[in-house]
Amino acid sequence: MIEWTETQQMIRRAVRQFIDAEIAPRIMELEHSDTPPYDVLRKMVKTFGMDVMATQQFQKQIAKERAQAAGTAESEPKEKKELSASEKAARIAAKADQEAMRMLPIIELCRYCPGLVTAMGVSIGLAGGAIQSKGTLEQKERWALPLLTLEKIGAWAITEPNSGSDAFGGMKSLARRTSDGQYVLNGNKTFITNGPYADTIIFICRLDEPDVPPPQRKVLSFILDKGMPGLTQSAPFKKMGIHSSPTGELFLQDVVVGKDRLLGGSEEGSGRSGAKDTFTTERSGVAAMALGIIERCLELSVKYAKERVQFGRPISEFQLIQLKLAKMEVARVNLQNMVFRHIELLANDKRPTLAEASAMKLYAAQAAVEVALEAVQIHGGNGYMVEYHVEQLLRDSKILQIYGGTDEIQITHIARDLLTREG
Repeated sequence: MIEWTETQQMIRRAVRQFIDAEIAPRIMELEHSDTPPYDVLRKMVKTFGMDVMATQQFQKQIAKERAQAAGTAESEPKEKKELSASEKAARIAAKADQEAMRMLPIIELCRYCPGLVTAMGVSIGLAGGAIQSKGTLEQKERWALPLLTLEKIGAWAITEPNSGSDAFGGMKSLARRTSDGQYVLNGNKTFITNGPYADTIIFICRLDEPDVPPPQRKVLSFILDKGMPGLTQSAPFKKMGIHSSPTGELFLQDVVVGKDRLLGGSEEGSGRSGAKDTFTTERSGVAAMALGIIERCLELSVKYAKERVQFGRPISEFQLIQLKLAKMEVARVNLQNMVFRHIELLANDKRPTLAEASAMKLYAAQAAVEVALEAVQIHGGNGYMVEYHVEQLLRDSKILQIYGGTDEIQITHIARDLLTREG
């Protein structure tokens, strides 16, 4: 993939029109008041039929799993029909188009309000996605669809006050088995996106195994509902950026749950691997977020440089300003190519490794911050004012270097992968 197709461009224009009509006029309200963002996000989901598509995909998967559970699923043919080159190309193109359609709303939203993407992505992609990929059939039917359509809001809770980058090693939250086959959950989670308003929470903790060293104890995930006895959700935090994405803290004190809430239904499930899969998805998505921020910063900077007159001429005529704009464009092109490559990978039924996703996130986050800094610099004193959008984009870009694993953690994953390769 080397460019957006005409169909994708059409979708992009439609998303941009929605944002211009529904989000841009409310940007101050979303960013500087206590208004939760979910109503406008739900309107977007419904406007573009994202809820209908999610429902159709969900029903198709559930029907297949029910048939498999009942032993009535059609067995795979022993010999699959070999597709022609043209059929393979058409299949790949269709899947690329599907993946591009998922990326474009992220890019467009991040041109104005990256916090909205964070709130929506965690609810649909992390919370809903975790249940859809790792849950039992019963758990999927009970909890997944309302999250995938944004009817309900989800949170994915792993970070704790003393375990940020060292999410597993420093984890203190515990699940204790009871004699009647239930679990008692205790712990404190912080920096949880959607935490204050979440209807459904994926709570990640260690199993209380006294005879097992803490680093070797099982990591489990539980599905919790708002209002459960012993579960407290804090008010939204005040943050440097992404104000439209509510962030809070969770407190669990003797929350009693049954095995029906244990994600996957078994202690032998993939608590650690499931979390790592989530990190891979989250980090890959940061590239699309950064691309939206960079595109908007560049667009605003070019416009301002042409209009701003100093020393009798537009500042766009000064070489130092041209150098800044040129570097911003290089970052935009590089990041867009990363996004295109990611789409092609998924279209060919491949997924980036954790190290590849970390490389994407590292470059994307650093590029977004650098471009946003230069955008503010080009705008001078105006760039420091709230009325000029680059001020918000700079604040919002910084979180990309922190959540989903800091830059330093990304470097560790990339280097570890390089140093353990054979040959």
